[in-house]
Amino acid sequence: MADWGRKRSRLADRLRERVSDEAVLAAIASVPRHRFVPDDKRHDAYADRPLPIGSGQTVSAPHMVAIMSELLDLSPGDQVLEVGTGCGYHAAVTAELVGPENVYSVEYHASLADEARETLEATGYGDVSVRADDGKEGWPDHAPYDRTYLTCAAPEFPAPLVDQTRTGGLLLAPIGDGRQRLIRAEKQADGTLDSEDHGGVRFVPLQ
Repeated sequence: MADWGRKRSRLADRLRERVSDEAVLAAIASVPRHRFVPDDKRHDAYADRPLPIGSGQTVSAPHMVAIMSELLDLSPGDQVLEVGTGCGYHAAVTAELVGPENVYSVEYHASLADEARETLEATGYGDVSVRADDGKEGWPDHAPYDRTYLTCAAPEFPAPLVDQTRTGGLLLAPIGDGRQRLIRAEKQADGTLDSEDHGGVRFVPLQ
């Protein structure tokens, strides 16, 4: 039987070259990524690369999950909206940082949403809220959010997501058609975004 805990610890140690936030690294070391990926991909669960999860989607490489978590500057109690649940792994890492009851995730594919919900429940993150819906519309019932992030690329931050993020809150997403940039934006009092470019990335497109 694989020593999954040791593999997670080694992964977190490797990510120290890219991420300095110890809380983020501890989250990476805690979440059992092998439980979130398809059975035939489990042997690669702690390789630092994306993996296919079905429906034409992928789970991001651990380093990207860690980088995004660090850029969002997550703290316990933050209300977080995730667009693109996928298999639920990124939501679980977020839950480690803010508390499962504070994570709201929207997934376009109903089958993935159902599977993610089951896996999150089975791995101790059952208080993460997952719904199948159009992520571009967000989840207004629980707004405003302190942090909003997309795990899929959009041409720009969808207006409903900006509206549902509180003033002073952060949004993070791969932005662009074709060539994508990881953009972090702080919402200003007048509703505009003060944006920072954190480099080129490659994500599946938002549906």
